[in-house]
Amino acid sequence: MTSTAMPTAEQHGLVAHTDGAFVPVQTRSERFRSVNVDDFAPVNGREHEWKLSPVAAFADLTGGELDGSRPTIETTDVAGVAISWIARTDARIGSAGIPEERASANAWSTFGESLLVSVTGEDEKVAVITRSGLGSAPRAAHTVIEAAPFSRALIVLRGIGDARLSENVEILVGEGASLTVVSLQEWSDDSVHLASQFARLSRDSFLKHIVVSLGGKVVRVNPSTHLAEQGADIEALGLYFADAGQHLEQQVFVHHDAPHTKSRVTYKGALQGSGARTVWIGDVLIGQKATGTDSYEQNRNLVLTDGTRADSVPNLEIETGDIAGAGHASATGRFDDEQLFYLMARGIREDEARRLVVRGFLTEIVQKIGSPELEARLNAAVEAELQGN
Repeated sequence: MTSTAMPTAEQHGLVAHTDGAFVPVQTRSERFRSVNVDDFAPVNGREHEWKLSPVAAFADLTGGELDGSRPTIETTDVAGVAISWIARTDARIGSAGIPEERASANAWSTFGESLLVSVTGEDEKVAVITRSGLGSAPRAAHTVIEAAPFSRALIVLRGIGDARLSENVEILVGEGASLTVVSLQEWSDDSVHLASQFARLSRDSFLKHIVVSLGGKVVRVNPSTHLAEQGADIEALGLYFADAGQHLEQQVFVHHDAPHTKSRVTYKGALQGSGARTVWIGDVLIGQKATGTDSYEQNRNLVLTDGTRADSVPNLEIETGDIAGAGHASATGRFDDEQLFYLMARGIREDEARRLVVRGFLTEIVQKIGSPELEARLNAAVEAELQGN
């Protein structure tokens, strides 16, 4: 796998201007990409992809040596879902996407073997893959999830315990397949997790991609979806709950690159406690070949206390005039006083009324997962966040 060729200055998202100065790259798809960490300049926090991130908190993941050995995993034994390890030279490595920033490239340059999750069969099935016991040393990981044509499954990639992890996840959705992938971050309080997730969707395939970030000191999950063939459909969902001193970040990219593709992006988050911080950046690119595109993205944030900060930046690029529809929305606000008044007027205590409002706000995402067991566990986790546990 080789990098895309660009002058050094363009590694920072800059291109030469006619007067000799440099201006930012304007199109999302033109960002520099490489699997080699040395092709990226050291991170200083002023780069467009890092300017909203606490880069000092994970300098070891962007520039230091990483342990690329196999992580400890636990899996459920499910017919139609096979778990194995493949060499980094396997042809599937890099077929969904390659790194656009240094942390992702550092993990790519370091991992020894990739976890392969192979999905076959048209029956519905659920498989949970849990990573735990990763420890406090900086690590790298790589995962490939491959759904065969016309297969169906829900795959949960769960992280618990201590971790300092930079990883790449590739998702390959075959023709006519219907795949749900849940990236569930329930790390310990001091953990740091940086993830780039790349998905490539084939003809008439469907991917429901869900990011749930609850635990960890710094969690940064950036999913990129390439709607590469006609009729591909992505529903990208996110749920996050930031407590005091916690940084939760998502940079979402959807590239419509074929006719009659569809995307729906909905991320919702809640913040409470001093220093709680969330970042959501949503980029949608509708390419010249993507006629008949139907796209909409939105981000909603609910602020529960003072001292929090939510950054929300939706972006939409359209390179063809022949589309079915495209739009975006973003909103950040406090409790609706009328909702609280309505509940309290019916004898519900204020603290319980606030919990009901938050649960109602986030339940839209939880209910779309498609697994009653996982939905119940996430509802309990949200309740624990609201209780301060």
